[in-house]
Amino acid sequence: MDDLLNDEERAFAEQMREFYRTEIPEDIRRRNANGESQGKEDLVTTQQILNKHGYAVPHWPVEWGGQDWTPVQRHIWLEEMQLASVPAPLAFNTSMVGPVIATFGSQELKERFLPKTANIDIWWSQGFSEPNAGSDLASLKTTAKREGDTYIVNGQKTWTTLGQYGDWIFMLVRTNPDVKKQAGISFLLIDMKSPGVTVRPIQLIDGGHEVNEVFFDNVEVPAENLVGEENMGWSYAKFLLGNERTGIARVGTSKVNLARVKAYAAKTKTSRGTLMDDPLFTARLAKVEAQLAALEMTQLRILSTQQAGSDKPDPRSSVLKLRGSTIQQEITELMVDVLGPQGVNFIDSYDVPEGFAPIPPGAVDALPHYFNYRKVTIYGGSSEVQRGIISKAILGL
Repeated sequence: MDDLLNDEERAFAEQMREFYRTEIPEDIRRRNANGESQGKEDLVTTQQILNKHGYAVPHWPVEWGGQDWTPVQRHIWLEEMQLASVPAPLAFNTSMVGPVIATFGSQELKERFLPKTANIDIWWSQGFSEPNAGSDLASLKTTAKREGDTYIVNGQKTWTTLGQYGDWIFMLVRTNPDVKKQAGISFLLIDMKSPGVTVRPIQLIDGGHEVNEVFFDNVEVPAENLVGEENMGWSYAKFLLGNERTGIARVGTSKVNLARVKAYAAKTKTSRGTLMDDPLFTARLAKVEAQLAALEMTQLRILSTQQAGSDKPDPRSSVLKLRGSTIQQEITELMVDVLGPQGVNFIDSYDVPEGFAPIPPGAVDALPHYFNYRKVTIYGGSSEVQRGIISKAILGL
């Protein structure tokens, strides 16, 4: 990446590089680098260290903990974080609800929520998707009926990532059923300890518990928890998703994972020597490396033309999301192919099958990650949705 930066940006990258490797505990970075399952504690510890030094929410307004950085500096901040295997700040807090409250919320909501959101004193969950409203999110049916100074919320949300840790949930709810579906949606903040809120885990194919269903049964929510104007939630949701997709390319993370693939391949014996001596394998590897390099250059070109502080989502972020998620999946496929039968032995045992070399540290995550990463072309807007945005907003078709 340094070859694509000017002198000032290279110095900034070195500053971030040094910070991440000295201030974030090595054991946390090691667990993250090895693909080991991380609980709430590592994420909270990391984000609070970042927030203490002013690095948790650099894209927020300065008065709420942000930094007056250029878009390229923000990219460097995230890229170097990923390269150092530092767990990223909780996206639900920092990239989703935080910017929405900072941009559209009342002063009272900003003072009440933003400091605690930046420091992860509040763990936010996302209440967007429903059983019949995923990619067609505007079809959501969870209702919020106004009764005096209170909204009564009824309905269900699904695929609520890490909802088991949630203190509060930011919700898209239907407040007017009699208008065009996008026009009758509002953005509401709900305390997950409220009576009538039930969280139920969803067991995933990778064996983990990452997502949940959340049910709302006559949940009373103070009207003061409405963000912005009633029935304007769809506009706020589009703003939120634009922020989410900008960093969803995960170039740095893909570089780290690709380096792991190469390291394991160099230890995998074949009739030619190792997998790194196999022309078919190295051709696959070179193709992914070239795609990743092209994605990084595209990301920097987009960032160089963005205006710092703009509150408008850039439709070009859909290009980054589309290609970034595909590359992430391709890398997980490479990892599974490199490990072969060893990568299947992931659930309860680290035992090495007879005739195989010892499994490299952390490699047992290969198959779970392969299954888990099927989601990356769906969340944040499916690949089909991204192609639609690109065709309309960029190509004018």
